[in-house]
Amino acid sequence: MYLAFRAIKSSDYRHRWSERFGFAKLKPTDVLVHSVSMGETLAAIPLIKKLMAQHPQYTFTVTTTSPTGSAEVVKALGDKVQHCYLPFDFAYTVKRFLCQIQPKHVIIMETELWPNLLYFSKKQGASLILANARLSQKSAAKYASKPRLSAPMLTLLDVILVQTQAESERFIALGVKPQQIHVCGSLKFDLTIDPDKKRQALQTRSLWQRTDTPIWVAGSVHPGEFAAILAAHKQLLVNFPDALLIMAPRHPEQFNLAAITITQAGFKLARRSMNDDVSIDTQVLLGDTMGELLMLYGAADQAFVGGTLIEGGGHNPLEPAAMGLPVYVGPNHWNFAEITELLANAGGLQCVAGADDLAQRLVANWSNDNQYQQASTAALAVVTQNRGALAKQFSFIDSLWQSFNDLNRV
Repeated sequence: MYLAFRAIKSSDYRHRWSERFGFAKLKPTDVLVHSVSMGETLAAIPLIKKLMAQHPQYTFTVTTTSPTGSAEVVKALGDKVQHCYLPFDFAYTVKRFLCQIQPKHVIIMETELWPNLLYFSKKQGASLILANARLSQKSAAKYASKPRLSAPMLTLLDVILVQTQAESERFIALGVKPQQIHVCGSLKFDLTIDPDKKRQALQTRSLWQRTDTPIWVAGSVHPGEFAAILAAHKQLLVNFPDALLIMAPRHPEQFNLAAITITQAGFKLARRSMNDDVSIDTQVLLGDTMGELLMLYGAADQAFVGGTLIEGGGHNPLEPAAMGLPVYVGPNHWNFAEITELLANAGGLQCVAGADDLAQRLVANWSNDNQYQQASTAALAVVTQNRGALAKQFSFIDSLWQSFNDLNRV
């Protein structure tokens, strides 16, 4: 029923159902990495590549749960890894899946914890690592409300590599032993901007003939935020009539709804997927393509990150920050609370209450060059100063694998 419902909005969910129930034909593997969706996958790929380079004798299977995450695995790793969707966490599907791949080591990204996956992996003798782990206060409260389920599951983990000290303390409060936890920072800070990506962004902006006109991006936005984003842009056009909004919905199934909403609001629209010309009188460009958001951030001056004006918890603000953009989020940003706080304390990010507040802050930054430059520099500095999580997490994983192999030889 879940897959059928998702398939109504996205055709990608109509395929590969056998993988969802553990019927895929798979080969045995040494390492299983579960990276959930696109954001977690993008963060995991540098770590996976580093582990593959250090351990060429190992074979890797990488699983996701979403089509967008799957596409990133194929794009970045191709046939160097075995890839499929992670089966639903029913005992019979997970047992069938693990019986085929028989992993020696399991790495789970962020907080995608499934009881059956952990239980049967450990029963087969695999080491279990939770990498780049994050645990918001809201999620911690949910785990705490189900101690008979969460406590045994968390104790199965050999190592938890958390992003912040606050998250370490939340895991400990849930019963995890302190020696299991290591604070490493977020892999998402190790975002490296390809110079070609930045050049492509500047060339794209030049093609739009918008070198000196204001451009802002509303990235990873959801339907409940469309109206507020467009209302903010309407106010912005009063001060800057030639301003361009790039609106990039979070999910592909939302692209057409976004186009209808923009047109009905009276804006002159261009669609990226259709290669529409972005002329000087284009008011909104719909970023209805996949894999281009980072480039679109690079073509802009300021950015709003979505999932934060609704009860969504928000998405990663580091991509626009790494491009040197002042960043805005709404009040519901608990998924990235610590990162948001770091950026805000440095002056690279501001939290807005709604459309009016967002419009006023966009105008203020474009009206004051010094203020804009300070915010831009601060955002970029936070990303630069907090890099290093990749090396730390790799070191702990490599050490655990060595100990695990030594123990098994004995």
